[in-house]
Amino acid sequence: MKLLRYALPLVLLAVPGCGDDKPAQPLAKKTEKLEPAKPKSMGAMTFAIDTTSAKVEFAMDAPFEKIRGKVPAKAVTGTVHVDLDDLSKTTGLVHVDIAELELFQRTAGEDGEFGEEIKSDTQNEHARNWLEIGPDAPEDVRAKNARVEFSLKQIKNPSATDIKTLKGDSRTVTFVGSGDFLLHQRAATKETKIEMTLAFKGDTVESIAVKTVEPLMIGLDEYDVRPREAFGKLAAKTLEAVAPKVAKEAAVSVEFVAKPDPSAAKPAAEAKPAAKAEPAAEAKAGGEAKPSGY
Repeated sequence: MKLLRYALPLVLLAVPGCGDDKPAQPLAKKTEKLEPAKPKSMGAMTFAIDTTSAKVEFAMDAPFEKIRGKVPAKAVTGTVHVDLDDLSKTTGLVHVDIAELELFQRTAGEDGEFGEEIKSDTQNEHARNWLEIGPDAPEDVRAKNARVEFSLKQIKNPSATDIKTLKGDSRTVTFVGSGDFLLHQRAATKETKIEMTLAFKGDTVESIAVKTVEPLMIGLDEYDVRPREAFGKLAAKTLEAVAPKVAKEAAVSVEFVAKPDPSAAKPAAEAKPAAKAEPAAEAKAGGEAKPSGY
């Protein structure tokens, strides 16, 4: 009986769904995607992210291991609506597809020094299991879990509000951007300091360059990103158990250039009505129009 009493808790810890497998903090709200960004003013300009140069990375630094993750530039899309007269009315939505996520790691040696950064196939497999985007996940679920988004809903403490009062071909402003961050089909409000540089040619904005000055800090527990052996199967070790080796939060950095979106230059309502068609033949000097052939 004593053996059974001591062995049972160990068995429970090893069984997925049992033991201490609950997140240390409440989970973010469940949702599949964020609402598209809408302009807050009629005068807002719409910019589309350039998918050839965008960069989204995350870093997870732990005492014994440093992990860096990145996605290809083409995986980053989205739009930003900027009001040059009132920066506080700026909104946006950045979409990232992490299906092609790659992880690189550096591990500490016995002397405490970190070695060269390498790409580990095992590490990448584990990451896909944790995020449930591995090949064993159902295709529809995998697609939903591969969606990462950040919505820019509110601007706080802008260094300048009216961009037109600034001078030069390059005008830089900083602000705190607040909005929802979506990961693993869960969303929670996050905020970070952002820098935006607007490239002007005369009075026309040719592009905007946006980057996070401080990374978005994303807790894995909050988004239910935990050790998993396979899809739907939790690992015996919890996030707390592996924390000395793997960090419990990721520092996400975003950087992109966006250019004016021609398709959003003028609302359809502003298009001029077509000219009214004139009769094929008109009466001249009070006469009546005659059918052709007469």
